[in-house]
Amino acid sequence: MYIIPAIDILDGKVVRLREGSYDDATFYDVTLEEMVEKYQSNGTEFVHIIDLNGAKGDFSNQKYLFDIIRKTDMKVQYGGGVRSIAKVKELIDSGVHRVIVGTQAITNPEFLDELSVAVSGSYRYSDHIVVAIDVLDEVIKYSGWMESSPIKLMDYVDRCLRLGFFRFLCTDINKDGKLGGAGIGLYRKLLDHSPFIKLIASGGISSMDDIEGLQDIKVESCVVGKAIYEGRISIEDIKDWNLKALISL
Repeated sequence: MYIIPAIDILDGKVVRLREGSYDDATFYDVTLEEMVEKYQSNGTEFVHIIDLNGAKGDFSNQKYLFDIIRKTDMKVQYGGGVRSIAKVKELIDSGVHRVIVGTQAITNPEFLDELSVAVSGSYRYSDHIVVAIDVLDEVIKYSGWMESSPIKLMDYVDRCLRLGFFRFLCTDINKDGKLGGAGIGLYRKLLDHSPFIKLIASGGISSMDDIEGLQDIKVESCVVGKAIYEGRISIEDIKDWNLKALISL
């Protein structure tokens, strides 16, 4: 299992939200450039960057974000405001390693079908798409977690799998931003339902004990954000863990 450090951006600043609420945000006195450089200089291969403005349809951050993404040698997992198939292809072709699709996949029933056709037979595209599932009490949320979907969680996973999408970023909103521990129960349900999905866990991770718990249930990787900024998990911890993970492969 691999640890992916997270950097969320709101109004051009590094931030973490609590339970997805834009009204309950903690801003950090560090820039995106500084965080990317810090991770890269410590040997981290992946970084998870989310444009929180983009998630609400405000694309004022995107030029700033894309300029930084193009300059880094790290593998970037990017989400926030990806609303079209053209944008997915543009991001991958410009060097983004993984593109996260979320709201559009929920609100537009034809989007995933069309995306599946567009990437059919292309390992380069299909392996680099992540379907975001943001969950609150097993209800799928979207549009920056402000809206609820009537689609049942497991039904949605099954539909994505039928269309050829196998990597999921699941955020347990009940846990997110609280540093109260990872949503092991939710992730275990997903993996029990579909053991072969590539699951990226997000939300609530507060210690290396949480990381070990996620490894025990065999998630592919996990996203860690606030625990880093609050000093609960160090960049050195991440470096050591990821090095051991790579050696064990």
